[in-house]
Amino acid sequence: MRRKSVLYLDVAEQIKSDIMNGTYPVGSLLPTEAELEQLFDVSKITVRRAIELLSSEELVEKKSGKGTTVLSNRPYNKLSKAGTFTEYLNNSGQKVAKKILKLETVTLVSGSAVYSCLGEKAVKVSRLYILDDQPYIYFNYYLPMTLEDVPLADFEQESLYRLMDQHGIEIMKFEDSFQTVELTAEQQQILTTSEKNGLKRIRKSVDLSGKIVEFSEAIYNTSLYPYVIEYEA
Repeated sequence: MRRKSVLYLDVAEQIKSDIMNGTYPVGSLLPTEAELEQLFDVSKITVRRAIELLSSEELVEKKSGKGTTVLSNRPYNKLSKAGTFTEYLNNSGQKVAKKILKLETVTLVSGSAVYSCLGEKAVKVSRLYILDDQPYIYFNYYLPMTLEDVPLADFEQESLYRLMDQHGIEIMKFEDSFQTVELTAEQQQILTTSEKNGLKRIRKSVDLSGKIVEFSEAIYNTSLYPYVIEYEA
């Protein structure tokens, strides 16, 4: 649907949405400036400013004579030059699958680390990553109550950060910490392993106002496969 008097921010947001939903896949070319002018009913300068904004987020790259290429479909691509671990595994030829174990609203324990980040209540998503048909990563995500009404199917179909972005939760930075931990009996059962130790990653995602909008704990069975971080040069 055509809109009149669309500002460059609106144009950029719509193009970004189309990149995220696969309308413009990674590696494809965006429509030409003339086509975007007609599509959004805006001026050439509005289109150019929108493309400049998307370029600054490292989502697209514009080259003279070649057009504008989609570089990434990650909502927070600009935050890190590190590829996701799932991407690394897929690119290494591993078969990766994920399964939602539980979606619930929980009351947090006063004084706990997650309570200090999110308050009394949170949406909790428990997820299992399966590597070559073997349980590999056990995730527990604690999220703001603004996501309370998001159905299970959405969590199953979308990546977490894309889903958060769709619901107006913008992340400014990630804070990750790692430590070796002794696996609990429950964690051993979920990961179907007799290993005594695993790698624990705690992530805190911070929004534009400095508020923590995600607290997640991931347990990796590194005896099955080591944790790898791959950076772009």
